[in-house]
Amino acid sequence: MTAPHIVDPARLLGQALGEASPDLMRHLLGTVINALLSAEADAVCGAEWGQPSPDRVTQRNGYRYRELDTRVGTIDVAIPKLRAGSYFPEWLLERRKRAEAALISVVATCYLLGKR
Repeated sequence: MTAPHIVDPARLLGQALGEASPDLMRHLLGTVINALLSAEADAVCGAEWGQPSPDRVTQRNGYRYRELDTRVGTIDVAIPKLRAGSYFPEWLLERRKRAEAALISVVATCYLLGKR
């Protein structure tokens, strides 16, 4: 299940490269993390954000904003809140070092492969 509000990676990369932002990696990593959190919250809810569905078990109720310190800088993470039940991304915040290294590797690889 994919969320319709996730940005287009090619457009995002093109825009970031066009602006020649010095903290490109931090921006890309933040975008990927927030997109993953959004998609995982959609799976927990049983429906995509803003879409009616008979399979829906709960709804979103805003975000909890947290700072995540990484080797590429501090990233603002928007963790979706649910009206009923709970959602907390243990894969990201419990074992920070391992998750951070894996995400940076994936984002760097995507960047390099898209660059060619």
